[in-house]
Amino acid sequence: MTFQYQRLAEQLAHKIYQHELQPQQKLSSLREFARQHSISLSTAQQCYELLEAKGLIYVKAKSGYFVSSRQYQSPVPDSPGFESMSRQVSNLDLQNQIQTASIQNHLTPLGAIQLSPHLIPVEGLRRSLQRALKHCQPEDFLYCNKQGHQQLRQALSDHWREDGIYVATDDIFISNGCMPALSLLIQQITKQGDSILIPTPTFNGQLQMLASLKRQIIEIPADHRGIDLERLEYFMQQGSAKLCLMTANFQNPLGYCLSNQQKQHIAKLAQQYECFILEDDIYGECSFQKERPLPIRYWDQDGYVIWCGSVSKSLSAAYRVGWFCLGQQLQYLRPRLLANNIGVNTPLQLGLADFIYSRGYREHLDQLRPKLMQQVQQYRAFILEAFQGIPIALSRSQGGYALWLQLPASITGLQLYYLAQAQGINIVPGEVFGEDRRYQHFLRLNAGHALTEEIRQAIQQLADWTRKSLN
Repeated sequence: MTFQYQRLAEQLAHKIYQHELQPQQKLSSLREFARQHSISLSTAQQCYELLEAKGLIYVKAKSGYFVSSRQYQSPVPDSPGFESMSRQVSNLDLQNQIQTASIQNHLTPLGAIQLSPHLIPVEGLRRSLQRALKHCQPEDFLYCNKQGHQQLRQALSDHWREDGIYVATDDIFISNGCMPALSLLIQQITKQGDSILIPTPTFNGQLQMLASLKRQIIEIPADHRGIDLERLEYFMQQGSAKLCLMTANFQNPLGYCLSNQQKQHIAKLAQQYECFILEDDIYGECSFQKERPLPIRYWDQDGYVIWCGSVSKSLSAAYRVGWFCLGQQLQYLRPRLLANNIGVNTPLQLGLADFIYSRGYREHLDQLRPKLMQQVQQYRAFILEAFQGIPIALSRSQGGYALWLQLPASITGLQLYYLAQAQGINIVPGEVFGEDRRYQHFLRLNAGHALTEEIRQAIQQLADWTRKSLN
């Protein structure tokens, strides 16, 4: 389903691309736009915010909205075609090397996708942890239920209900972050040598995990519009895999957010072909819009979607609390999951529960979303300015803070990676996001930190090295 604000945004975007609206041209005010289209003021605002997130328009304080300059508009990155087959992840050594380097905090933080400490509500978290410790019961200092503390599971269930997502507390399992949850579920649902369907390019950490678990992968092509659903259905129909690992909302690195229609279709395919969907929804709460996009699980009526997430991208990477929600088809795994799930620190669970119930988390998200949108826009604008005159393409998304940069065909991301490492700059080359070096001319950049002078200089160095290599 496409909402009215999205249709209106598409119409305005078309006028911008067709030069019917010129750079620096002032748009109608929100009230005037709402009157012209017989819509509410909030719908008009959502439309303009969506165009702003795509970098097509910008706002001037006390002046209104204007069309962005051409130099801040760019094509979206290509997605090379390929044949899908069952295979091993072949570059595990490189995966390990780059994953380790990406979290070195003394380097300029363009590598790992994580929020700046300045965007983390430290004082609010501190107060919630103090309140949680003050009101702890004696049993809270004993071993915790391995499914997770009832108080946090109830808090999460109530929090999701506000977004229209209904999960029973008994179906929620607390984990030490999202990746441990994914690893545990993959090990319980599949065995070594089994194939996992995975849209590509995909988060390099997932490929690293699958390789270490000795699982095969079947790559399904993806681009800025989403996943090749025909090919996904083909391999589900063939019975080539019993599990598909995917992100529907603001996927890393492409940034796409699947439409509700696409999500509903995937849930239907899972049921039809009895192929489980392991949904990593870690960026779901990092939308640039007020509404949180729904997960695939929302349309799952038969229990074939396992919904996973954590607060590591929306709150803090250091707060190692995640979850997974079990559907009815896998309830038989409950004893094994409980036996193998590693218990999570109880005070941290109770602190997060307090942060949710005190409205601190909801208020944090309401403040974070516009800040993220503005920050990502600033990164896009500066990258396009720094690389001006160089044929690049840069991702546009409606949420998350990963940027996918396509370089000229004669430049490899790995080449820039080694140059950047030598200068104390952290980036992730595209080569580790899929097989056959098909993304060797790409980079993924983190936009989770403020665009400081240090980061500007780092981006400028990347552009200068690229420009020099082309000459």
